[in-house]
Amino acid sequence: MGLKLIVVGKTKTLFFEQSEKEYLKRLNKYCRLNYIAVSSSKKSYVKDVCLKMEEEQILKNINNQDFVILLDEKGKQFSSRDFAHQINERLIRDSNITFVIGGAFGFSEKIYQRSNLIWSLSSLTFPHHMVRTIFLEQLYRAFTILKGEQYHND
Repeated sequence: MGLKLIVVGKTKTLFFEQSEKEYLKRLNKYCRLNYIAVSSSKKSYVKDVCLKMEEEQILKNINNQDFVILLDEKGKQFSSRDFAHQINERLIRDSNITFVIGGAFGFSEKIYQRSNLIWSLSSLTFPHHMVRTIFLEQLYRAFTILKGEQYHND
């Protein structure tokens, strides 16, 4: 089983960096998550130019056999228990699962086309740095639910 999380840009706020590290450490008990931060586009403020630059960086880190799940506000939403069930189903069916969190402008059309699923963590819009912590916490929560451990309260 290979789990990968591709994110665009570096986390600049110490609080979010620490929270990401905390959940990555907690996740070590359940899986090996390959965390990959690709460069954000700093050479332009033109949306299409930024998306193209980020697209190239993202695609370099996706293999042909990867099952790709974009985390995007346009995606399907789940409760925490349903999210855990979805993770479990993917782990059973797919050996390489890649989650992708885009940058400020989201994803290019080519990235959308490459994806297998699109999931949303909320209908609210969050800064992409915050989404990283939220996703990592939900992934950790999903594993604790699947293992029947005390963490999630219904």
